[in-house]
Amino acid sequence: MFLLPGLWLVAATAAQSRSESTAPERSIAECRQRIAVSAPAMDADCLRRVYALPIDQWPAPTVDAGAVWQELAPLPDAPPVPADNPQTPEKIALGKRLFEDPRLSRSGQIACASCHDRQLGWGDGRSVSFGHDRQAGKRNAMNVSMAAFSGPLFWDGRAATLEAQALHPIQDSAEMAFSPHELEKRLNRETDYPTAFAQVFGEKRVIMSRVAQALASYQRSLVPRFNRFDRFLEGQRGVLTDQQLWGLHLFRTQARCMNCHSGPALTDNRFHNLGLHFYGRTKQDLGRYRITGDPADSGRFRTPSLRNVGKTGPYMHNGGFMELRGVVNMYNVGMPRPKPAPGATDDPPFPQVDPLLQPLDLHRTELEAITEFLRTL
Repeated sequence: MFLLPGLWLVAATAAQSRSESTAPERSIAECRQRIAVSAPAMDADCLRRVYALPIDQWPAPTVDAGAVWQELAPLPDAPPVPADNPQTPEKIALGKRLFEDPRLSRSGQIACASCHDRQLGWGDGRSVSFGHDRQAGKRNAMNVSMAAFSGPLFWDGRAATLEAQALHPIQDSAEMAFSPHELEKRLNRETDYPTAFAQVFGEKRVIMSRVAQALASYQRSLVPRFNRFDRFLEGQRGVLTDQQLWGLHLFRTQARCMNCHSGPALTDNRFHNLGLHFYGRTKQDLGRYRITGDPADSGRFRTPSLRNVGKTGPYMHNGGFMELRGVVNMYNVGMPRPKPAPGATDDPPFPQVDPLLQPLDLHRTELEAITEFLRTL
């Protein structure tokens, strides 16, 4: 077929335009292929090109059937607040006083802040906390700064709300070891608290439900500040190093982390068995099973938020991992796979490891990248 000179120029120009418009697309497609495989090194330029795209065009996360996940996103400006306990500056200030006051414990020596210290990532830096009469607990103190985005609360989910959660440590015999009645009497005898409660609640009398509301309001005010990862998600793609960006990519894909850690809070708020229940041994802890009695919950614990995870060690419900890299290493091998001892009874039932856990077989450099990414959270 022959074209007139003018028509040939139009056709050539159109073909060139099509070629130029599809070249970047081919480049992105090639980059997607290059970063899709596990390797001891990564093409940083391709990572940058792909993750410069809007979030909905990033490589799809690797999630299994049955996993509950959300796309990654910055934390909202404010956490959810129940209608019957609105936030006010006065209530938050009262909650802070209560949170830091050892008078809420029987001994007058232990405050909520004893186990949840701002300088220690709102934990206490210990594998397990100690309480009344120096009794050692069984579990690691969770980071309470993300409690407003969590639920149910505690490692075993025994409290449905922050208001309910606030009263458990006060009454636990191994923690603050006080009774509601005795605490109310103590605080009502003080000269400062009745006046403060009157300013916040309109009545001088101190009652436990209002103590819980003030403590919950304070904890809702502890949400982490807008950090580097949030800025990255907002569009400032240059704030992560090449290694951290690689870690994000692995977190979403080959490392399979978003099966349990996703959304703004980086948790699915569900319960999983990681094989760390120590069934039949001194440190046995069957987690959620003790609350529900459901055999399927044996050995399951709530997924913690990964926000501030670089500052909240030791890790896991029993504080069994001192370093973040150690946690990453254990996930790489698929976590422990305990088997029942010969003659072991099945009451309570032997915990079954979560099927979401799989050996990853990632390279050392990939594990280092994931660890560095986690430190940005």
